[in-house]
Amino acid sequence: MTVCVHSHNTTSQGQQDAGPSNDEAPSTSSGTAGSSSVPELPGYYFDPEKKRYFRLLPGNNNCNPLTKESIQQKEMEKKRLQLVEEELQTKKLTRMGFDAASLLRKRQLGMLTTNKYSRLANELRTSCMQRNKVRIESSDPSALASDQFNLILANTHKSQVFTVIDVKVSGSKYSIINLNRLQNPNFIVKMSESLYFTNRKVNSVCWASLNHLDSHILLCSMGVAKTPGCATLLPASLFAHSHPGDQPGMLCIFRIPSAWSCAWSQNLQTSNCFSTGLSRQVLLTNVVTGHQQLFRTGSDVLAQQFAVATPLLFNGCRSGEVFGIDLRAQPRGKGWKTMRLFHDSAVTSVRILREEQCLVASDMAGKIKLWDMRTTKCLMDFEGHVNEHTYLPLHVHEEEGILIAVGQDCYTRIWSLHDAHLLRTIPSPYPACKEDIPSVVFSSRLGGLKGGPGLLMAVRQDLYYFPYN
Repeated sequence: MTVCVHSHNTTSQGQQDAGPSNDEAPSTSSGTAGSSSVPELPGYYFDPEKKRYFRLLPGNNNCNPLTKESIQQKEMEKKRLQLVEEELQTKKLTRMGFDAASLLRKRQLGMLTTNKYSRLANELRTSCMQRNKVRIESSDPSALASDQFNLILANTHKSQVFTVIDVKVSGSKYSIINLNRLQNPNFIVKMSESLYFTNRKVNSVCWASLNHLDSHILLCSMGVAKTPGCATLLPASLFAHSHPGDQPGMLCIFRIPSAWSCAWSQNLQTSNCFSTGLSRQVLLTNVVTGHQQLFRTGSDVLAQQFAVATPLLFNGCRSGEVFGIDLRAQPRGKGWKTMRLFHDSAVTSVRILREEQCLVASDMAGKIKLWDMRTTKCLMDFEGHVNEHTYLPLHVHEEEGILIAVGQDCYTRIWSLHDAHLLRTIPSPYPACKEDIPSVVFSSRLGGLKGGPGLLMAVRQDLYYFPYN
């Protein structure tokens, strides 16, 4: 295995932009659990079951468990358990009056076009997905009991997922899970691990096509002490059985300031290039030549995605700005910024739709918006997402006509891309906790060409599969 190391130095741009802090906590009124007709008393909580007031103490109190945080946690857990009970019901409706029988009847009467019938049928299948525990086969079964999934990310064909796993000792390890056996009635996956281990925090991950499609994984890691951050191109061939017949690949390490985001280009004019979103900068790197271009921005770049048809890179910033970079322009000129639109809070995810005329962006205020990039007008708002200070990705699936996002409250929500209607809310199998936010993958071909539509969820040490019924 060949290792190549590149470095890049940039100067600090001073203080970070004003924005939500990672230490912020959801605000809770002392009377949230009580009846609206009961007056609020500062420093007291009204219990509707016992019909009396109780004094609230600071959150760091260890003697009395009655704090705002504990009350909010109790309410959230009650809501989650109620939703878990509802999930056991086999008959669910995404829209009133559109069950399977009525859909078929309206189609037979000519009241629905083929496209609309297909869309509504897919929405109905989404509402009927049932949770199934997945059995994970690993060379180290004992590690599965203590290590926890941090994130999962599917490759292009959805036949494999790359995982970042938090281990008990401080650090992370990586694996690739093969999904070709993820089928009824036995839901089994094979985990292939590598010996690559890091004590750095992984900020962003994406698949990279250097030697062939999805030949590498691009990881951006934070710096430790005086050691700078780095972007690592990890060969998928390091993982056993990841690509049968592959020769050992080239491990590339690029020393850069700590990156918030990364993206790999599939555009022919910027082939073999990846981008990293830094503090008030965007760095474009050609892996083969080592050539780099630096675009200075006014804010930290938290989200990125390349267009495929054109050499454009779209970015979401801590300031709430979303803008495009024309990679044919010179970084020191003024013509490289092609489009600008704005959210009211830090943008954490940007996804471009297939025709590359619209994009979806989400922010730390819980807003998800569909934008027309030609007019910079907001076309739709997807209501219900919860986020206050966390990096949370979006999943857009145009084939099925849905958008998926996991909230800071640990609920997985599915919306219609057609009209932003909330189709389903899936509770986490575990109580809500900021350390246990699920990571999900959805595909109409989960497991490869022979796979079927479904949702894969990773939380704690477990994998769950929600196939179409």
